[in-house]
Amino acid sequence: MHSYSKLLAVGGAFALVTAPLSAQVFDGGIPAGYTCVGVCSTSGADGSIPLAPGGGAKFAFVTTAGSDATPNPLAITSTTNGSQLTSSMFTATAGQKLSFAFNYITSDGTSQFTDYAYARLLGGGDPDGFTLFTARTNPDGNIVPGFGLPPIAPGVTLNPSTVLIKPGTTFSGLGGSSGGCFGGQGNGCGNSGWVFASFIFASGGTFQLQLGVNNFGDEQFDSALAVDFATGEGGVPTTPPPTTVPEPSSLALLGTGLLGLVPMVRRKRDR
Repeated sequence: MHSYSKLLAVGGAFALVTAPLSAQVFDGGIPAGYTCVGVCSTSGADGSIPLAPGGGAKFAFVTTAGSDATPNPLAITSTTNGSQLTSSMFTATAGQKLSFAFNYITSDGTSQFTDYAYARLLGGGDPDGFTLFTARTNPDGNIVPGFGLPPIAPGVTLNPSTVLIKPGTTFSGLGGSSGGCFGGQGNGCGNSGWVFASFIFASGGTFQLQLGVNNFGDEQFDSALAVDFATGEGGVPTTPPPTTVPEPSSLALLGTGLLGLVPMVRRKRDR
């Protein structure tokens, strides 16, 4: 159902994206120009995780399963192993919209080992980036947004805005933790379902999308974060071209011109 790829982050410049990314961007695997720390891969519908509505035939995911890396850009105390995927650079202008679908999947189900996931937009002159999405294991409340994590940035809309766990999850991307649950089924184990995030750029610039997932407090009972782009939108924002509507005076002139054609048509018929 999926194929793993364990990649190391590489130095140097990222390639600029030259064509709009769409809902099919992950159908051929992780795109060239993306970089991964830990374990990143793509998957079709797998176990109890369906494809993203409106997405492609595959989605991308990062997982703590099999990762010996420890990315921790949010500086969360007690963070352990995890994975992080960063897109190629792209440019955006003020007013453009960026839309994604995310699904947080976890087999840790107690308030002691609260694994977490995040999606950030890097660049635009902000050294801390913009938080697009967060999720965190929580047996007693919402797992989206994730508690104790950076707040969602202004301009971001989540749909639904808050999410309780959907219990009972199987997903091959969790490795040996698939179908398991620390704390017993019915607690904090499961998935968020697909949550849609959209972001309106307040100003233009050069950006990258980054998503990650981490174990917390231990390195057992893994978690994952899946992502896909919305149809017609993605790593390169798309803005529909403006539709030009004729002014009333132009419509009147157009009507007069059409009426003037009627006698000409009649004369041709009389010949």
